[in-house]
Amino acid sequence: MAEKIRRDKVFNERLSKYYDELKWLYIELYHNDYQAFEYFVGMLYDFYKKRSKTLKAWDEARDVVEDWFAGNDMLGMLMYTNCFAGDLKGVKNHLDYVEECGVNYIHLMPLLESPEGRSDGGYAVSDFRKVQPELGTMKDLADLSSACHERGISVCLDFVMNHTSEDHEWAKRARAGEKEFQDRYFFFDTWDIPNQYEQTVPQVFPQTAPGNFTWCEEAGKIVMTSFYPYQWDLNYRNPVVFNDMTANMLYLCNQGVDIIRLDAVPYIWKTLGTNCRNLPEVHSLVRIMRIAAAIVCPGTLLLGEVVMEPSKVVPYFGTVERPECHMLYNVTTMASTWHTVAIRDVRLLKHQLGTVFALPKQYVFLNYLRCHDDIGWGLDYEYLRQFGLEEVPHKKYLNDYLKGAFPGSDFRGELYNDDPRLGDARLCGTTASLSGIEAAEYEHDEEKLNKAIGLDLMLHAFLLTQSGIPVLYSGDEIGQLNDYTYHDNPHKCEDSRYLHRGDLDWNSVERRKKRGTREKRIFDGIRKLTKLRSSHRVFENAADTWIVETWNDHILGIGRYYKGEKMIALFNFGDTEETAWIDEHEPYKDMLSGKAREAKNITLPPYGFIWLVANFKTD
Repeated sequence: MAEKIRRDKVFNERLSKYYDELKWLYIELYHNDYQAFEYFVGMLYDFYKKRSKTLKAWDEARDVVEDWFAGNDMLGMLMYTNCFAGDLKGVKNHLDYVEECGVNYIHLMPLLESPEGRSDGGYAVSDFRKVQPELGTMKDLADLSSACHERGISVCLDFVMNHTSEDHEWAKRARAGEKEFQDRYFFFDTWDIPNQYEQTVPQVFPQTAPGNFTWCEEAGKIVMTSFYPYQWDLNYRNPVVFNDMTANMLYLCNQGVDIIRLDAVPYIWKTLGTNCRNLPEVHSLVRIMRIAAAIVCPGTLLLGEVVMEPSKVVPYFGTVERPECHMLYNVTTMASTWHTVAIRDVRLLKHQLGTVFALPKQYVFLNYLRCHDDIGWGLDYEYLRQFGLEEVPHKKYLNDYLKGAFPGSDFRGELYNDDPRLGDARLCGTTASLSGIEAAEYEHDEEKLNKAIGLDLMLHAFLLTQSGIPVLYSGDEIGQLNDYTYHDNPHKCEDSRYLHRGDLDWNSVERRKKRGTREKRIFDGIRKLTKLRSSHRVFENAADTWIVETWNDHILGIGRYYKGEKMIALFNFGDTEETAWIDEHEPYKDMLSGKAREAKNITLPPYGFIWLVANFKTD
């Protein structure tokens, strides 16, 4: 194998670039297990050799422009394959619509084989190399990826690396008593050590899946299950686990997947006496995976799913010398945005964005208003306390207001993982329903509908003003409403997140062409904004960004500057007319209308916004 590697010039050059660091990290992590390391390197070569000529050409093109994904032309869309188009072939058949939306990056939610009713929405994988049969085959995934690449569209796929389904082949053999496979998980003969873990390890779902361990009757042992009892945590202290899981990741890359979303990555290393979150070994593993991708498939990106406060998130970018994830989610901004909608006060959002704006420009965040998951109120309560907002009553207010239980509220959400004792419920719902569109249409109230559509578009304008990659949740581009039919499905009724996971209504999609419809107003509005974003360099990720003081706690002001273009963006989160008391001296024009507009004391309608741009001569 070593001789074959030396003869392959491209692979050898890539391996040589990283070899010393790769060996150091691996050998330190796995206590001088040179045999496992040699196997790992050989495995990388095998997947490099299996990579198609087309994908290798794709790698070379992206190698020329390493930050190809950080431009102002990037627009993502997150979708469930079955909800969007039935199966993978259906998605392929609807790529014209994806392009019409201006999208060049699609995130396909979990589609690998998982058992019905025990899948956590596809996050309990029973086979990492098989697609769920009703969604298609691995060939269908490769064909879809190829069709996307022909259109300049990148494909993102979840890689569930913390655990497998209890139906995975490894788990089946572990249950049957094979020690080799029990060693791939965390098995214990007695509750002594599990009880020690429980003293320091928080519970992920204390209401719906309490505890971090489950009794396995067949094996007669206890197994670690941090998320749900049917999701068995993998033991990454075992190099066989890491080698085989990295192989599974590279297999997916070789099907044409461009972005690997590392699911629940902070949890993957467990150490007794700690909280088993964000341990140093996690960063070593992610760095090795980054190196593995750089050697085998350098056109591939790693997206880290780290749903935590910024201080915990940012380290997953790594350092300039030793980068880890290419991209991370801007999680806290989503929660802060909906908090701001509910209280109509932008001070927390200003505080949050100020932290993000201060980060290095090479950090690329994925920004979104809504995603497949709930909205968790992990806000900065230490900051909010100065305004008299205490955590438990404030969470109750947010949930009551956004589910329409507060007097005068037209928002329509539902609670998730409600625990009245702790007051720690989270919230579900589509962007449109949480903006008041559902209530307005139900009441046939045109004035309310105009106001709600205004809020929906203002929120999307705010999304597009942030640096990074904006991601639409499929259906948001036409203002799709909540889907209450999940209550009647025995496999879904206990999980309120299915409220915003409904099938895309293609009849509703067709109404985007009909004058005056909600669908057309939102579709055209968002599309106009995304076209402006891609045509103005001030939206580049490298732009300078700052908070513009508006002297009005209802209006958020954001400034951007890049290569001679300056932008002032104002967003009225208030439900009444408000004035931004600004005084900018450059000659501006309204980006949407193209008309000249002074950036002084600007009055905005309820939920209104404005994008102002000025140009300077540069050398």
